Amino acid sequence: MTSRALLLGAALAALIGPASAQEKTFNLRLSHWVPATHPLQKAMEEWGASVEKASGGTIKSAVFPAQQLGKAFDHYDMTRDGIADLSYINPGQNPGRFPIIAVGELPFMVSEAHGATRAIDQWYRKYAPTEMKDVKFCFAFTYDPARLHSKKKIVVPADLKGAKVGPPHGTFAAWMVSLGATNIPSGPSERRDLMSKGVMDTLTSPYGSMFLFGTEKTTKYTLELPVTVSTFQWIMNWKTYNAMSDRQKKVIDDHCTTEVGARFAGPWIDYEAAGGPRLKALKDREMYNVTPAQVEEWKKSAEPVYKQWADEVRKAGHDPDTILRELRTALAQNNAGM
Repeated sequence: MTSRALLLGAALAALIGPASAQEKTFNLRLSHWVPATHPLQKAMEEWGASVEKASGGTIKSAVFPAQQLGKAFDHYDMTRDGIADLSYINPGQNPGRFPIIAVGELPFMVSEAHGATRAIDQWYRKYAPTEMKDVKFCFAFTYDPARLHSKKKIVVPADLKGAKVGPPHGTFAAWMVSLGATNIPSGPSERRDLMSKGVMDTLTSPYGSMFLFGTEKTTKYTLELPVTVSTFQWIMNWKTYNAMSDRQKKVIDDHCTTEVGARFAGPWIDYEAAGGPRLKALKDREMYNVTPAQVEEWKKSAEPVYKQWADEVRKAGHDPDTILRELRTALAQNNAGM
């Protein structure tokens, strides 16, 4: 190659430059509402670090934990409005707003969370662009199923009459009302104080979070029945995403897959499950099972809330039978249904 050709090539390279040199640098705000000690903090940090590396350093991020940017139930709107660039949401904190994804909250749907995370994400991808159109859906996940923890022993649904319950989401709250319980709306970090003061006497939680939020000290009994899960979504602000170059968008898209979601949620799922033996080892803790006939009694007690969910889905213009069948099929294929 002649020296002139080399000079022309160098000039052209300088004019075009590497892809990263032409791209805007983004500093993303990743927001969540659990403590910085929660396993999701590290998951978000690792997700952000992976995005930064894949983008050649043009997409950086910082994690804002513990409701620093806003309340837990506001995180969908915060992401829509750009207060956060990405956030982790629990749609059940906005009852009635997201009726399709609420199917995952119905009692006795999920038995195992690793498979359920894959199932829920794969199933919801066709519905998210409509139900959560205000944001870019990245992936969905769940946690190890929640159990009932209480100050008095609860064996059958009738034992919940008069109980003061901390529900994880609106679907569960509706079930408790149908059983004669009173719901005490609260976030996970508020429940230890409410339990200690007697404002609440029953709560739902996966095992590990009992220690994370200190509620293992406020309850004595644990019903060993996986009553419910919450579904969660990792979502992104559309304006931020659309401002990126095609190459940067691909980096984000490559980090918004079922496989990435499974890795993201995996350590949290394992943390929650590992709390079971810890809880059982506590002095004066009674963890107990119920008979098959009593399990059926629990499932029958949930039928009204299934009907209520179906009515809400129909009002939103969707077919609840199809939605329920699709999710149950996905859960079965991933060995995660009940």
